[in-house]
Amino acid sequence: MIKKILVANRGEIAVRIMRSCREMGLKTVAVYSDADRKAMHVIYADEAYHIGASPSVESYLNIDKILSAAIQSGADAIHPGYGFLSENALFSDRCNQEGIIFIGPSAHAISMMGDKITARNTMMAAGVPVVPGAVGKIESDEDAIKTIREIGLPVMIKASAGGGGKGMRLVTQAKEIKGALRAARSEAATAFGDDSVFIEKYIQSPHHIEFQILADKHGNVIHLFERECSVQRRHQKIIEETPSPILTSVKRYEMGQHAIAATKAANYEGAGTIEFIVDKDLNYYFLEMNTRLQVEHPITERVVGVDLVKEQIDIANGKPLNFKQENLRQNGHAIECRVYAEDPDNSFMPAPGIVTHISTPSGVGIRVDGYIYEGSEIPIYYDPLIAKLIVWGRTRAETIERTRRALQEFRITGVKNNLKFLERILLADDFVNGNYTTHFIDQNKEFLMQEDHCGDSCEDMVIITAFLEYLDKIEKATPKGMTALKNNWKDYSRVRSVLKL
Repeated sequence: MIKKILVANRGEIAVRIMRSCREMGLKTVAVYSDADRKAMHVIYADEAYHIGASPSVESYLNIDKILSAAIQSGADAIHPGYGFLSENALFSDRCNQEGIIFIGPSAHAISMMGDKITARNTMMAAGVPVVPGAVGKIESDEDAIKTIREIGLPVMIKASAGGGGKGMRLVTQAKEIKGALRAARSEAATAFGDDSVFIEKYIQSPHHIEFQILADKHGNVIHLFERECSVQRRHQKIIEETPSPILTSVKRYEMGQHAIAATKAANYEGAGTIEFIVDKDLNYYFLEMNTRLQVEHPITERVVGVDLVKEQIDIANGKPLNFKQENLRQNGHAIECRVYAEDPDNSFMPAPGIVTHISTPSGVGIRVDGYIYEGSEIPIYYDPLIAKLIVWGRTRAETIERTRRALQEFRITGVKNNLKFLERILLADDFVNGNYTTHFIDQNKEFLMQEDHCGDSCEDMVIITAFLEYLDKIEKATPKGMTALKNNWKDYSRVRSVLKL
């Protein structure tokens, strides 16, 4: 049985995994790069090993260094989290070769579902609906033109080995085909080392809905219902919710059954997601399978009442699933907001830097998965996610109101962030009405990108609030206390200016 787990990741997901391990009485091992020497996951783990320089290719993507740390620490298993090596078939295979349990699917399943063409053909054979399109990869411009004539415009050119919007191009006119094909291939080769692409019909006004699945080593497969993931920027999600506001109970049942069929067709073991694209008439089509834990898994945990990381570990230990499909229910509603160090006014570009102050919301139904403390650095080398705000309520309306309140309480200074942008999303009529698609941000750009009415005064209030909290800590603003304030409070000069001292 697993007794010690190395978490081959960083940030909030590493801390989140370690928390479940601690509850299960399991020891944890962290790995870290130069940039993460003082990171929360390093502090939280029972042991920590340095694995290289800051760039991920020299650390978190270096299989040899991670396996060396696992062997040195005596770890029985490795949990890859998400991103980095989580969907790397070679990593899964190397773990098995070293006698270390990979907490995830087999290398074969990762390879099969990681290649979009193979995944698509596998789903067709299993009777799972797929988007109309090419059966195999596109070999030439002529092949692309022929395929597009058959399925009709608009179409989407996609990287076979891709994800996250990379190697993807929308084609609405025939004259765009050759240029889009070259661009998609070039981007796919750079991002994935494989320039293979395929073409499928573009679904207009689409919803992105995924089903969480669990599968054990005994042939049992269940789904834990859906997550609506249509609020996206650059094809990447920033707000998710469950249940989906558009699904009927009948459609939910049908999609759940197809998600189970898709999982069985892949001979899958572990946690994963079956992703669907859904049109305005609620016709749905298989999009892809994510062979890992998803960023947005906490909202499923909150609504269904299952710790997905603990389930992953139990499955890796060879245990049968702890639940049957008929025992699972959706209780209430949950929303996740991804809080990023990024600049919404500058095409959501990352905004690395030092976090000078952070205070997180709390109260009924509030969960924050994070890893940042005051003085933490958001490095330039990795995804700029600061935290995930997970909010639960009895109804969707209550959850939206509670999420707004939580976002208003969230305070971050030192780096640009998207807190105000997230708050405006929850104020938009289309979101409140549940009538939104993956085009939501573009269609509501004018409302979402409006400047904050309070301007600098909002930042001033954050500074003053933090200032007052600090005064509480030193009890009184005595001369000695003020000296301590001057020596330790980075924004002292700003406070004096704001308060006109």
